Amino acid sequence: MEHKQKAYQEALEQFLLLWGEMAPAWGINRTMAQIHALLYAEEDMLDTDAIMAKLEISRGNANMNLRKLTEWGLVSKHQHDGSRKEYFTAEKDVWIIASIIIQERQYRELAPVKQNLIECLQLLEDQESKGDADTAVFRERIEDFIKVLDLFEEFSAALLPYVESKKLGSLRTLLKLAKAPKMLIDSITGGTKEEASSNRFTTPKE
Repeated sequence: MEHKQKAYQEALEQFLLLWGEMAPAWGINRTMAQIHALLYAEEDMLDTDAIMAKLEISRGNANMNLRKLTEWGLVSKHQHDGSRKEYFTAEKDVWIIASIIIQERQYRELAPVKQNLIECLQLLEDQESKGDADTAVFRERIEDFIKVLDLFEEFSAALLPYVESKKLGSLRTLLKLAKAPKMLIDSITGGTKEEASSNRFTTPKE
């Protein structure tokens, strides 16, 4: 039992470290990621004091990040009858977690970048109307960037239903298609070499 407990603690510490290192990929800070990892790993609900003790963080830091995790929908807050103390638990379904992360990154990161780029285009409109060649080229480059962001947005929208419905088989099929040689994709979609050459976002030849 003692050996099992020791192994559990070592695995938990490694898991918390890993989740913290992954934080930038989520678009969140290290502490927020580690609080989520702790609540995900623990079967029982934890109060703020327990979280502070396990992660050695301040109350202010714990409260701020618990609030953010609750806003994301990754953590839920509970109270026991007759007690004012708040307890927290994390969503345990990895499919729901994945769908939340995809949606939040789209909402909090990609969407604002796209909006800012659109505003850049609006700033260039008056100058471009004067026939400024450099402005026209710059505008085209920004538009290309927006097209790439649109592709990410469309990909996320297409992927989410499969993630939310836990259709692992369908996701694996999509992954195989993504990895398939371009010739195979063309044969499935009916694409031609002429169509491929006219597409500005074709995959470079290996």
